[in-house]
Amino acid sequence: MNTLSLTLSRGIAKVTESALGPYQSAVIRIGFAGTWLLFLLREFPHRQELYGPAGPWGWNLAKDLTDDNHAFTALLWSDGQLWFECFYALAILASAALLLGWRTRTASVLFMVGVLSLQNRSVFIGDGGDNVLHLMSFYLVFTRCGQVWSLDARRAARAEAARARGARVPADRMGPALWAVSGLALLMATFTGRFDNGWLIPALLWTAWVVLGLWWAVGRSAKSQQPRILLDVVANVLHNGGLFVIMAEACLIYATAGWYKIQGSRWQDGTAVYYPLHLDYFSPWPQLADVMSSSGTIMMAAAYGTVMVQVAFPFTLFNRRVKNVLLVFMMLEHAVIAVVLGLPFFSLAMITADAVFLPTSFLRRLGALVVRARGRFVRHEDRTVPAPRSPEADSEQSVQGRVGFRA
Repeated sequence: MNTLSLTLSRGIAKVTESALGPYQSAVIRIGFAGTWLLFLLREFPHRQELYGPAGPWGWNLAKDLTDDNHAFTALLWSDGQLWFECFYALAILASAALLLGWRTRTASVLFMVGVLSLQNRSVFIGDGGDNVLHLMSFYLVFTRCGQVWSLDARRAARAEAARARGARVPADRMGPALWAVSGLALLMATFTGRFDNGWLIPALLWTAWVVLGLWWAVGRSAKSQQPRILLDVVANVLHNGGLFVIMAEACLIYATAGWYKIQGSRWQDGTAVYYPLHLDYFSPWPQLADVMSSSGTIMMAAAYGTVMVQVAFPFTLFNRRVKNVLLVFMMLEHAVIAVVLGLPFFSLAMITADAVFLPTSFLRRLGALVVRARGRFVRHEDRTVPAPRSPEADSEQSVQGRVGFRA
């Protein structure tokens, strides 16, 4: 009994005292934000056909559907062209901010609003990767995904270093400004009846706004540390719970996909992979698809291997080595799908979902490699840019040039 209580108390302390998986949460933040940002930029010339008010899925059709299923989308607040263009630009900016980790808490909420609004505006556009992104954008709001590899982390480190030196830390003006603007937008949306379709997303937006304001107010107060400690505990619990849900969601995706494949006759006889390779819609490289499908052994191995990996993956989480091997296999499989079937954004979304299971030691080494590569690049740029010359040296060189001197 004492052993059980001790283990339970340690588990509770671990969940409440720190936000677990800082590198994993940073990877999925960068991955999902980058995937959505690249998609929005690639489809920028086609944005009108996909999500615009004059697209095939008209504004009235989308309005009737959302009134029936109560899906949230801010794009239906107005059928004007200006509103659509501004919102599309806002979605791009929110994705870039979350990717860089700038004001991560606010950026994650705006990122969720952008993803839900665009995808629910035209529900018949997208694939499985969009469904994953749809869910993960909601879960990311609950995580503290800016602890590392973010502009927020760099700003916090600089402030801490300044305090250690005894220097004055300048007051944060951007945070309160964002909070005030977002509060005004929420007030306008609420009192003009824009949130009539459902209560979940509006409640989440208002809760996030109140919590951000409370967090800033408690941080400004130096009277007692107990309110800040309480907020940290709540934030850690929400983060760890959100990270657990993301992991569970990834396992559920693979488990359901694998078990449904087992029931299919084409997967049972090993020919399921052959048919997508010969569909015009999924054949950006027909010659490569022909080479791969020319061997029945390769097709059968790919079909059986995919099913076995997807079914087995949730059970390998208890064995670190086997789990890491399957992770490499699944990421390579999605990379092949991106190239051969022409589904880059689906593959990026799935690879990002897989990355939540990457070991911390590997992510730290990867981060160190990126830092070293960046340092070499900066030093190379410094060597290629000539050093500034003094006016005296410039005038001396000019005189030497006129009289024919050489240094």
